[in-house]
Amino acid sequence: MPLNNTQLCYYDSNVLRLPADKRSEYHAQVDRLIAELSRSIRDKTEIKITKVVKAGSFAKFTILRKTNVDPVDVDVVFYISGRSVDQETLSSLNDTIYDLLIKIYPTKDVEDFQIQRKAATVSFVGTGISVDIVPVIEDASRPGYGWQFDIHDYSKIQTCAPCQLQFVRDRKAQDKDFRTLVRLAKKWRNHAELKPFKSFVIELIMAHVLDQEGKTGSIEYRFRRFLLYIAQSNLKKTIQFPENGAPLKSFADPVVILDPVCGQNNVAARISEAERQQIVAAAQVAWETANFASAENDNEIWKEIFGPRFKVEDE
Repeated sequence: MPLNNTQLCYYDSNVLRLPADKRSEYHAQVDRLIAELSRSIRDKTEIKITKVVKAGSFAKFTILRKTNVDPVDVDVVFYISGRSVDQETLSSLNDTIYDLLIKIYPTKDVEDFQIQRKAATVSFVGTGISVDIVPVIEDASRPGYGWQFDIHDYSKIQTCAPCQLQFVRDRKAQDKDFRTLVRLAKKWRNHAELKPFKSFVIELIMAHVLDQEGKTGSIEYRFRRFLLYIAQSNLKKTIQFPENGAPLKSFADPVVILDPVCGQNNVAARISEAERQQIVAAAQVAWETANFASAENDNEIWKEIFGPRFKVEDE
């Protein structure tokens, strides 16, 4: 017998979803970082911050609670005005933010500082969360939009953090279980160790399946439908959304998922052909396992998909 919505909502609420007290704790730590960094930038540099936006899975409410295999990352976007849109600007911004972070936080409070492709990252000892500080050069002509850079390949993309948050809100308004489904998919991803399968990609595939198939059926059925979509499409079909306006760019990447806030971006551009095959194969296995678990009404089989902490009732 399939799992009912009450059972999967129990699993989501009691095992997957970030509890309210932890969300408040993380918010407070991130707010302190934003305040300290904003003050340092204002007092020690000529950089002008126009807006700060918490983004990513944390702000979308699709983040998983922290475990040994489920890390917590918080994205913080700093919109900056009065700067040219070039690689030199990005490098100097990242270096400046990195240097200021090191000065702000004593080493006993911080596990690590890193400069990633598009952000400076600080990992905290106490809470165990990592915060990515993402500098974006504001596009004065488009509210919420700005230019984000990659320090490795020197590419730049136009992004809109508030628009991406609104995209998930719109899907949640359309389907009240959307965030639960995303968290289920992310837990499967983590248990299957599909590191190239980024959270944003998962959210967009789930949104595409919702757009194409609607919200008919149980949570379990729709989770299996998500896996089946990946297995049947082989992730070879270009995914785009009603929000995508012209012009749309063509891509030759193995997986193409257009950013709903900018049709010039391929969100899945870094998934290689080998990684595409790995994700598709894992989805096929998970779909077969989920169907068997559903037919057998066996939670031990579901643990092959979600890991040993899977449960649907108090023990």
